[in-house]
Order: sequence, then structure tokens, then C-alpha cells
Amino acid sequence: MAAKPSDEQDQPGPAETPHYHGHRTRLRERFHSAGPDALSDYELLELALFAALPRRDTKPLAKSLLRKFGSFAEVIHAPATRLREVDGIGDASINQLKLIAAAAHRVARGELKQRTALSSWNDVIDYCRTAMAFADKEQFRILFLDKRNQLIADEVQQTGTVDHTPVYPREVIKRALELSATAIILVHNHPSGDPTPSQADIQMTKAIVDIAAPLGISVHDHIIVGKNGHASLKGMRLI
Repeated sequence: MAAKPSDEQDQPGPAETPHYHGHRTRLRERFHSAGPDALSDYELLELALFAALPRRDTKPLAKSLLRKFGSFAEVIHAPATRLREVDGIGDASINQLKLIAAAAHRVARGELKQRTALSSWNDVIDYCRTAMAFADKEQFRILFLDKRNQLIADEVQQTGTVDHTPVYPREVIKRALELSATAIILVHNHPSGDPTPSQADIQMTKAIVDIAAPLGISVHDHIIVGKNGHASLKGMRLI
């Protein structure tokens, strides 16, 4: 029985010059000379897949991924099980995409740690969206801050289902006390894409605020992120 083709095995005959050879060179040159903003999402994906698929034209695969998931960010954050639904995707391609997602997360976290969180609110939002907006399950994350609003720790407290994450307010405050945090920022994601807070989100946040206040711990905000944007309960005057 013939082996099933994989992304590592698909290659031209030895005598052929791949038709995409010149295209790869031109795309790399444009990336270096004009910068990433000069490339569309599918072209960035092409570049990202070059290392994983050295002997294949990556343009059709890049376009298939975008048709399925919608954007570059949604592609690299898509679950591996869903990526495998796309014809032509194998382990090498998935590892390459997940490496890019991990790098983006690490860079955003590093930038956040170097700044005072509340003086760079856009960095907080960008970091939260990078870390969570495209996850397929709800996560509840807490940013713990010191009295200068510097980041002490960033922890995922709970991971739930597609539409629910169990959160225990006393456990949240207990962890803040363990870290000697004087302020916290609550963050969770809505895999549906719509960041609108639910009544349960509002009630849970108020419960945490009520427990935190007598202990001198400030809840700066509860941010909800989704692929369609973000919502701030503080900004909406819900806390």
C-alpha cells in the first residue's frame, strides 16, 4: 500500500525547477525591503510555511487556511485538531504555526513586563488579545500588580468549556495575597468572538471586588476579549 502523502513528502521530480522558486525569492525580498505591512495575510502565511514545506508551493495552502479561519491571527491560534481539517496540513506545518503563536505571546508578555501596566493600557489589551482572543475554550487569567502597577505575575487560573469557566472569588483573592499584590486585572475570553459581558461575568466580578476591597486589593478592571474585539467592565461602568 502506498504511503499517505504528508507535507514533508510532497516534492517535485529531481529534474524539475519548481515553478514557485522565483516566487519565494521575490516574496522574501519584498518582506525584507518593504517590511511585513507590505504583505497580505496570505503572503505572510506563505512565508511562515516556507520552513515547514521546503518543496511545495505554499500559496494554495495559505489561502485555504485563510478561507477556513479568516485571518493570520486566527490561523496561528487555531487548535491543532481544526488545522488538521485543512488538506495539506501536517505536523511540520502545525508546529511552525504554533511556534509563531508562541513567539507572539512571549513578545507581548515581555513588553508588558517592561512597562507600568496602567500607563500602557493598549499594551495590556494587545497582550490579552494575543494570549487569549482566539482560544477555543474559555480561560480566566489574572494579572497581579504591585503598588507601582508593575506586573508581578500573569497566571491562568481556570480553563473551562466553550462558554463557561468556573471562577472562585475567594481563590482569586487568596492568590493575590500570596503574591503580595495590591491590585489585579481580571481577563477572560469569549470563544464565540463576541466580548459582550454576560450577567454572570458582571456578578462574578462584583463578588471579587467586594472581597478584595476590605483587604486593600484593587480590582482595576475585568477585560473580556474575543476575536471581534474586547470589552472593559470598568469602561462600561459595570464595576
